[in-house]
Amino acid sequence: MTHAQIRKESFSKRRPILAVVIIELLLLFAVFAAGAVATIKQLDYTSPVLLSFIPIAIVLITYLTLRRKWGEIGFRSLRTIPAQHAKYYIPLLLVLGTIALKGFGELTLSKVIFFIFFTLLVAFVEETIYRGLVFNILLRKSAVAAVLTSSILFSITHIMNALSGQDIADIALQLVYALLIGAVLALLMLKNGNIVPLVLFHFVHNLIQFLGDDLQDTGTLPYDIFILVVLVGYCIWLTYSLRTHRHNMESSHTSKPVN
Repeated sequence: MTHAQIRKESFSKRRPILAVVIIELLLLFAVFAAGAVATIKQLDYTSPVLLSFIPIAIVLITYLTLRRKWGEIGFRSLRTIPAQHAKYYIPLLLVLGTIALKGFGELTLSKVIFFIFFTLLVAFVEETIYRGLVFNILLRKSAVAAVLTSSILFSITHIMNALSGQDIADIALQLVYALLIGAVLALLMLKNGNIVPLVLFHFVHNLIQFLGDDLQDTGTLPYDIFILVVLVGYCIWLTYSLRTHRHNMESSHTSKPVN
């Protein structure tokens, strides 16, 4: 590769690990800075996310549009997902159904509209960063690096929940939960290369949680344990499927006759 070609390569291609570190640090800085402002101003618990994620969303939309990278990071038509792969998304519905069983709080039109906007914002920003940018940057190194690193960083980012006054056990449970959710979504991204179903799941998942927040403070441990078990099994199933597909592809390639 010539020096001219190296210069033309994007920074993320030349320094993928450093690019991921910078993305994560910028996100954490934005969130914690917004959290500090919200604390000083005594704003409600959604304010840190709104203050940090709205500017981030604007930057992401501008960047992806100007650089024409929407398709490159996975924003593609759902029709690009093979029909036989629809089964791999079914456990996501099981997770959503289990969360919904916890019940809902008192709903008002204004509350529903606000949380639709709020959770869609969170889903777009987090999926675009972790299953879009971070995942695709590290995929050039290896699939394992892409899945594990994007999942771990996704989990670490959720440590901001510690600022809400939760005890250590609840925080640990949330971090493990976020890690497993991140791994499942990363494996689905590796499977089909389409981020749209992941954004939709993330959006609906968070919407159910926030609308049912008033009733989810106590007595939900059995639901949480069940979801964790489902997610662990889900990760194993997706990993097995990916390994089997890769093995079949390699076997098919090596079995071709040489002319």
